[in-house]
Amino acid sequence: MIGGIELQPPQSHGAVTSTALSQGIYNKMSLKLLVGCKRVIDYAVKIRVKPDKMGVITEGVKHSLNPFDEIAVEEAVRMKEKKIAGEIVVTSIGPEKCQEVLRTALAMGADRAIHVVVPDKEFATLQPIHISKIFAKLADMEKSDLIIVGKQAIDDDANQTAQMTAAILGWPQAAFASKIEKDNGSLKVVREIDGGLETVKIQLPAVVSADLRLNEPRYATLPNIMKAKKKPLKKMSLAELNIDPKPHIQIISVEEPPVRQGGAKVEDVDTLLSKLKEAGRV
Repeated sequence: MIGGIELQPPQSHGAVTSTALSQGIYNKMSLKLLVGCKRVIDYAVKIRVKPDKMGVITEGVKHSLNPFDEIAVEEAVRMKEKKIAGEIVVTSIGPEKCQEVLRTALAMGADRAIHVVVPDKEFATLQPIHISKIFAKLADMEKSDLIIVGKQAIDDDANQTAQMTAAILGWPQAAFASKIEKDNGSLKVVREIDGGLETVKIQLPAVVSADLRLNEPRYATLPNIMKAKKKPLKKMSLAELNIDPKPHIQIISVEEPPVRQGGAKVEDVDTLLSKLKEAGRV
């Protein structure tokens, strides 16, 4: 473990100054959390590329809450159960069907939801930079103390939203979190890195992205699913948030991965080396 690495807070955290931080306003035990919930094609579904090779087929395909975002929701609920968090606001960006994943998050224990409605056509070209700007606007509007999102979505695997959101807000960040602990007015986060584990200490407000080993999400019980239907869900538009959805990246083509070739058994090492040479591998 690479421990003891402490990040110094920037001089300004949006509307919260470093002076206010030093006065201990984040020693409060009821943080306000904003958690991202993306609707993605279910992990068990076989992905098919559109005939025009400009995307993947989403019509008539099972969708669910992004697994890493589900972990983020679970961590937020656990923080509330520990009296660290006071309110959990979940948000999803996309077409009307995104309300399904928001209701799932509400059934897990979130308090209320915000759905930023984006029509299918615009959503198809929405990119992490747009999502990050939306999160930043919502965090400012909601006066959030902590943003938690999954480290990546399993559809585009971008792994950019948490980092760019923190940059836009000027907040500290801790990506790939496998453990989160509150330490007075700051968070102590264990991060998964290539060399093992890294422990960082960040001041609040902050942005954290959840890794696979942070927790194991709970199943929503039937009573909680019924209660979730009555929890508040607010709708907003990109225009209300003053977000321009114009894409910055153009998709040229989406291709299926090459079909894996079958293997072959060889009788000895000499034959193996000979075949590898023939294939140009050695």
